[in-house]
Amino acid sequence: MIIVLKPGTTTKAAGELAEQLKETYGVQIHTSQGTQSTLLGLIGDTHKVDAEAISAYDIVESVKRVQEPYKKANRKFHPENTVIEVCGRKIGDGSLQLIAGPCSVESRDQIGGIARRVQAAGAGFLRGGAFKPRTSPYAFQGLRAEGLELLLEAKAETGMPIVTEIMSADHIDLFRDVDIIQVGARNMQNFELLKELGKLDKPILLKRGLANTIEETLMSAEYIMSGGNEKVILCERGIRTFETYTRNTLDISAVPVFKKLSHLPVVVDPSHAAGIPWLIEPLSLAAAAAGADGLIIEVHNDPPHALSDGAQCLTPDQFDKIAARILAAKKALDSLD
Repeated sequence: MIIVLKPGTTTKAAGELAEQLKETYGVQIHTSQGTQSTLLGLIGDTHKVDAEAISAYDIVESVKRVQEPYKKANRKFHPENTVIEVCGRKIGDGSLQLIAGPCSVESRDQIGGIARRVQAAGAGFLRGGAFKPRTSPYAFQGLRAEGLELLLEAKAETGMPIVTEIMSADHIDLFRDVDIIQVGARNMQNFELLKELGKLDKPILLKRGLANTIEETLMSAEYIMSGGNEKVILCERGIRTFETYTRNTLDISAVPVFKKLSHLPVVVDPSHAAGIPWLIEPLSLAAAAAGADGLIIEVHNDPPHALSDGAQCLTPDQFDKIAARILAAKKALDSLD
């Protein structure tokens, strides 16, 4: 349920009403202060809430019931876009952030060299896997804690915030200096992990699962947000369909749908969606045109010898050209507004 307060309602009056509603109905209150009006979102069992009685308050403009099961992630509760700031860089403010780096951190020279190259090409964030979920138990699983240290060294050198994937709630302490914690597609419905991440004051990049719906993705975001952490970034990385030409099928329509249903930023991962380097550029351009807030792209200095996912990585030279085209396209799109 959403209560829209009249323009000019004071913060004190809104707070007093929120407290009264909590005591009377036993619900949680999410307050959203917009430019024109204030919204009170009632979260919990609202079927006993008397909408007519609430409408009688002088400061109440309207009362609306919300059918979607996700509340905190719902744009109806929070009409304005959420903007997440990390080390002075913003995601969700209308810009297009490039997040680039290797699938796996392999060595100091490797991650440092790639960081310098992608930064020079326009990337604002460095991605790299320290803990790697692999289909085969015999495949390279990442350098783990050592990989995190190497990422932090690259950050210290370049100033680029780092994005890396967490596999278990047991590892949270190791991620205390990570700027954005990524939840991979396989862990999107690891609800115990999501609950623990909800206790942090740190951005979480939540990837859509291989075969999950948009609503299921938003419900996973809800798990994090219900714990108190509202710094969630949604990521469309392709879903599994009957098509076998590409690694996955990029659901480009998910970008505007997520934007319509939720206030959270949305980034797109064309590397995992396609699994084919030459497709990364057209998919990235399509994502930018669809309104994505960022792109997460895999870049490796020597793809044929990469320890994981080398077949879908761009070389630094390829990333230079593609990044320039993507950023130019974004500038052109912005000029149309």
